[in-house]
Amino acid sequence: MSHAAAAAALLLLAFISAHAEDPYLYFTWTVTYGIISPFGVPQQAIMINNQFPGPVINCTSNNNIVVNVFNQLDEPFLLSWNGIQQRKNSWQDGMPGTNCPIPPGQNFTYHWQPKDQIGSFYYYPSVGMQKAVGGYGPIRVHSRLLIPVPFDPPADEFDVLISDWYGIGHKALAGLLDSGRHLTRARGVLINGAGSAKPGDAPLFFLEAGKVYRFRACNVGLKASLNFRIQGHSLKLVEIDGSHTVQNVYDSLDIHAGQCYSVLVTADQPPRDYYLVASTRFQKTVQTATAIIRYSGSSVPATPDLPPAPTTWAWSLNQWRSFRWNLTASAARPNPQGSYHYGQINITRTIKLASSTSIVDGKLRFALNGVSHTDPTVPVKLAEYFGINGTVFKYNLITDEPPATGTPVTIAPNVITAEFRTFIEIILENPEQSVQSYHLNGYSFFPTGMGPGNWTPESRKTYNLLDAVSRHTIQVYPSSWTAIMLTFDNAGMWNLRSEIWDRRYLGQQLYISVLSPERSLRDEYNMPVNALRCGAITNLPLPPPYS
Repeated sequence: MSHAAAAAALLLLAFISAHAEDPYLYFTWTVTYGIISPFGVPQQAIMINNQFPGPVINCTSNNNIVVNVFNQLDEPFLLSWNGIQQRKNSWQDGMPGTNCPIPPGQNFTYHWQPKDQIGSFYYYPSVGMQKAVGGYGPIRVHSRLLIPVPFDPPADEFDVLISDWYGIGHKALAGLLDSGRHLTRARGVLINGAGSAKPGDAPLFFLEAGKVYRFRACNVGLKASLNFRIQGHSLKLVEIDGSHTVQNVYDSLDIHAGQCYSVLVTADQPPRDYYLVASTRFQKTVQTATAIIRYSGSSVPATPDLPPAPTTWAWSLNQWRSFRWNLTASAARPNPQGSYHYGQINITRTIKLASSTSIVDGKLRFALNGVSHTDPTVPVKLAEYFGINGTVFKYNLITDEPPATGTPVTIAPNVITAEFRTFIEIILENPEQSVQSYHLNGYSFFPTGMGPGNWTPESRKTYNLLDAVSRHTIQVYPSSWTAIMLTFDNAGMWNLRSEIWDRRYLGQQLYISVLSPERSLRDEYNMPVNALRCGAITNLPLPPPYS
């Protein structure tokens, strides 16, 4: 090898070693109470750095995200990262089942990576009913520069956080639920923390004629499914919950609780103001919020005629059936998304989960397969890690089939086990008369089918086994079922929950323990040195580390 070639090789090695670790992004967040008045009445909200919604995390696949959270509330606090898979790292998931909460006046530093992920996500408070009064904000995960994206870079990107809003403090809402009552209709709908725009209000976003913009819309609310639309403009769907989609064009999109959609909007209309609209679905009384989008240089106000919303859940189901995974697009890694042929993998286990509504000791409870989850004083992940799980919870109180009708409901930590790297089908059955929505932490799954009535093995004949959109949150329509499939290849403790927040709060959730038999760092990280401790593990010695 010549001196020049050797020098070049050394330079290349030095470059690789200097760039071996992915870039770091640092955030310092102070969580406080603040006062907002979205409907003209002052109300306490949870703010992050005095912002509601909170600051955006604008990052790229595999970036190291370091968030130092200072809790200045008068109660414990946790943040979770909706849709971020936390590969091998449920320690950073920020759930009551994985993390001790941050005590008042203290701080905790999260460190996580959106490993091999792209798309639109959000963070939110996971303790109690805190999410009802804010503490949430957007997360954007961009593709790395060398990874092709199936659309041209937009002129700008806009985060749109839509939600129902109860206008009641989170402690009062929790007290109402604890007393045995349930949430009724919300006070209204918010768009980025504000109620409906009034004439003369400042625009939320500015557009330049002829340019294309990306809107990342997430439903961060407590219960309501919301229809999202923009007056006079079409929505080209490009991403759902972190997956590129076939780019169909829609007039409006139903976004159910916990879901995120990305659309491209072309500013191809006469320059003026236009309304961005979010309105409730499946309610007797429709509630609507608007925000103003302004073409630059225009002073013409928006027309008051809002685009109509769809009215039936059959419309919504048919829209879901039109969504397709983009099999020709690259994912976060340089391989086609469609190279994962989920429809050709043998199912090793089918879990049917049915929700129920019960009165237990005179109070309302929601359950999955007859168990209504309650959080113990030690997070179930930490109890498992320190080997005291036998005194904190019992695995597999439920079976893979719903119990017979009328079986008494048990209130207890609901933790099931899934064998590492097995391919499992989960059937979500909704016997209720309202739309439900479910989220699974730690994973994306393939929603392969939906249908009315009860699921049977014959229902598999209706599955989409080719190009269902891989995602983390899925709706289940009234008196209907939804089927999802996934490989449980992410070791950790993962929350499967109702995104209908009163149902979640009163027990409609569980945790799935996925343990690697190897106890290897290849499969799961060790508990971080800064992990907070609480309850019975406070003074226990650390177990042997993974190696």
